[in-house]
Amino acid sequence: MLDAVLRHIDTQRDRVIDLQRGLTAIPALGPDNGGEGETVKCAWIRDRLAELGVPLLREMNAPDARVPSGMRPNLAARLPGASGRTLWVISHMDVVPPGDASLWATDPWTLHVDGDALVGRGVEDNQQAIVSSLLVAEALKAHDATPALSLGLLFAADEETGSKFGLDYVLREHADLFAPGDFFLIPDFGEPDGSLIELAEKSMLWLKVTVLGKQCHASRPSQGNNSLVAASAFVMKVRSLYERFDGRDDLFDPPFSTFEPTKKEANVENINTVPGKDVFYVDCRVLARYPLADVLAAVAELGREIESVYGVRIEYEAVQQEQAAPATSVDSEIARRLAAAVAATHDLSPRPRGIGGGTVAAFLRRRGYEAAVWATLMHNAHQPNEKALISNCLADAKVIARMLLA
Repeated sequence: MLDAVLRHIDTQRDRVIDLQRGLTAIPALGPDNGGEGETVKCAWIRDRLAELGVPLLREMNAPDARVPSGMRPNLAARLPGASGRTLWVISHMDVVPPGDASLWATDPWTLHVDGDALVGRGVEDNQQAIVSSLLVAEALKAHDATPALSLGLLFAADEETGSKFGLDYVLREHADLFAPGDFFLIPDFGEPDGSLIELAEKSMLWLKVTVLGKQCHASRPSQGNNSLVAASAFVMKVRSLYERFDGRDDLFDPPFSTFEPTKKEANVENINTVPGKDVFYVDCRVLARYPLADVLAAVAELGREIESVYGVRIEYEAVQQEQAAPATSVDSEIARRLAAAVAATHDLSPRPRGIGGGTVAAFLRRRGYEAAVWATLMHNAHQPNEKALISNCLADAKVIARMLLA
């Protein structure tokens, strides 16, 4: 049965184009990005599931008064397998704005086909996942195949702006949708050759640091207190965090925590004024073994030294603070099934890895579920002329089919 399903998927080039054309024409922008949400796109996907005869399991509408429909839809469907356990494939319906139209060679909301490449906003992020999961459902239905595992399809809202109305909402308000033995694939990150399987994330802290001195004329510096000098000294002290939190985990690249000063806000406009206020930011990607509270305490300790030496006052604001979820084990069933399916499809040995940023897998891992983030992607997300390969979509569908049937 697996061979028949794989052969069916191989013939679906035109189907990939048709599905991507329909999805690309629907600008599913969330209200934070100036759009009306995912309602129209969700209805379009619901119609495709109905045409296939895939039973709709549940529609979970998160209230959101900012969009015309008053809600952000999340749609779940399920094809029963021989086992009650379900492999859930989670994709998201929302996309980001196209940005500067002059940077696009074609209309971002009209699919452009160039050989193996499809161009349009959302084709890779995350319509490739939507299409590959639909292809698997179509192939199973076409051959009346009952997989060893049930196939769950979840089409989520709001991934691009935090998932409050998406997967986070589903897990908070519809926790009974998932069973304890279920496991999850999120096709929303990966390498062009399909070799990377994301199983863990670092904690993330974006810290705003405000250094307050006293402004004065640069010709009379003793009448003020130069905040730039104190801020510069603080920036250099931040580097000591590398030594304080020096643990290693080879699942990650780099295999250690990072603490990098990044953005610097403008202070005074003219050269002959000593600034009284300087603001800079630090991007911290921290191994999960370290509580972010400890990192914040260490920064504050460094800040007290700066305050004592330079006579300034320092304020802190966590612009973003997310403690990492527990990692999914490399020996978990999702990791083993996915690695075997990727190896069979791509003829390579995939690498289990951790990444520095957050994904929606964290919502699942915090609730004890096994979750892996994987896809065969060209890394065009959020760029002008966003591109996805038809061959990658077909390969991703075959990986999912192998996970279910092998």
